[in-house]
Formats: sequence, structure tokens, C-alpha cells
Amino acid sequence: MAKIIENSKGRRSIKLSIDDIISIVREYQNITKCETVYSEIRKKLSNADFYLPEEIT
Repeated sequence: MAKIIENSKGRRSIKLSIDDIISIVREYQNITKCETVYSEIRKKLSNADFYLPEEIT
């Protein structure tokens, strides 16, 4: 799960697990399969929602 990390400057970072990365890549591949034109890939991705679960500690 994604872990939100606070830093001293007030900006947060999100640490991704291996499973998070694989999930994002898999979803990207599913959304953009059969597309080779950059503008068409961007159009498809602009209509997609990607979510990462937050790790609760």
C-alpha cells in the first residue's frame, strides 16, 4: 500500500510498494492497449481514474 511520508517543509511524498507500481502499470497497459499515438494515449488516460490505498499505521 502507498505510504504518505511527511517532510520538514510541509510537502508530503507518497512511497509506493512494488504491488502499487505493478498495479499502476497493469492498469495503464489495459487502458492504452492498441494505442500507439501519444495524443490518443493521453486522451484515454485523461478519462481514467487511478487510486492508491493509503497505508494506515
